[in-house]
Amino acid sequence: MCAHHSHDSVMVLCPQCDLVVDVPELVPGMKAECPRCHTHLTARWREPRRQPLMYALCGLVMFVLAGMFPFVSMKVAGIESEITIYQIPTVMFGDNYAELALFFMAFVLAVPVYCLAAITLLCNGIRLPRWLAVPMTKLLFRLRTWCMAEIFLAGVLVSFVKLMAYGDIGLGMSFLPYCLFCVMQVRAFQCLDKHWIWERIAPRPALSVPLIAGKGGLVQGVRLCGTCMAILPAGMRTCPRCHSRGHARRPDSLQLTLALLFTSLILYIPANLLPIMITETLGNGFGSTIMAGVILLWGDGSYPVAMVIFIASIMVPSLKMLAIGWLCLDAKGHGMRDPGRMHFIYEMVEFVGRWSMIDVFVIAVLAALVRMGRLMSIYPDIGVILFALVVVLTMIAAEMFDPRLTWDRRDKQRAKSSEEPQLERQK
Repeated sequence: MCAHHSHDSVMVLCPQCDLVVDVPELVPGMKAECPRCHTHLTARWREPRRQPLMYALCGLVMFVLAGMFPFVSMKVAGIESEITIYQIPTVMFGDNYAELALFFMAFVLAVPVYCLAAITLLCNGIRLPRWLAVPMTKLLFRLRTWCMAEIFLAGVLVSFVKLMAYGDIGLGMSFLPYCLFCVMQVRAFQCLDKHWIWERIAPRPALSVPLIAGKGGLVQGVRLCGTCMAILPAGMRTCPRCHSRGHARRPDSLQLTLALLFTSLILYIPANLLPIMITETLGNGFGSTIMAGVILLWGDGSYPVAMVIFIASIMVPSLKMLAIGWLCLDAKGHGMRDPGRMHFIYEMVEFVGRWSMIDVFVIAVLAALVRMGRLMSIYPDIGVILFALVVVLTMIAAEMFDPRLTWDRRDKQRAKSSEEPQLERQK
């Protein structure tokens, strides 16, 4: 790779492995990936402003329509129950499960709607003042991982399978608009390029020293601003473009990650032992744990759904905690494994972690919909709160882990191995 980039290319610092990449001018429809860790760096869309804007606007319209009509309904022995999207947290507040209601309101309603509204404001033809655009964009990309509307939709489909054995399930008029809302939200983020949106707010700060493509940023004395993707001198603590404070590497990354990991592990044990919901039928109530629900679905012949719940609620959290611990040990220098393989594990942890919330949303739908007096009622229990906390803590732990530490270890090994022959020649 060349040391200096041309006017038709731009230097980009990979946020995952800290490699300086010389990205050529992209043809519309193309994207650039890091040659070392294959992380998505940037993309050029045919309509970088209009595409995310239209998807975001359509998504907001669909969300408004989804809240105006019944979402799902259930009929058992002549008794019918139906709910809207907004009634789900209301029922949980009424049962004194405010924590579960807040999880639902934040991850399913507030965060996705804010993200679509922010995209709409940032991508329209009128540029916002910088004092407003900067914090809005910061919050937009920080909350991106916490948009769980599509996970809630998957939870709704799983709850249908559980309820079909008890009565007739119907789809309300708002079900299709909500499905379209989920699709539009995902597409809006796919079409939004982080580099483009920050360049639209303000140009990237100029560097006084040239960068060499193919080498790490830290060895060249530069660091990446994790907020706006600007390349800064390693000693600069405050980014001049987005005013975010940062460091070349996250301070105490491993300590914070391990602290969150141990906390989630402590909560994970009672989350699996305590009941996550209580089912009352004809005045008799019984609690069920996560594993009991899997066994019940398997016994009823719902093998695919049982496997989905088992993988999302049992297997994924367990493997995720093991993977995070393994990543921390590897970054510390124990094991000396291939950084590329460890980076793949890190990407899998980031991708699948939030899907464990599917069981939490299944309980939310069941508890809100199944309210038929003494005939049949379902209530959430303490286990689902603990499990939701486990998912949230492991997600934060994955965010606290700095994947560049794994690549730093290999760079140090290579530098050490290249110095040894020089020392031998000097002797």
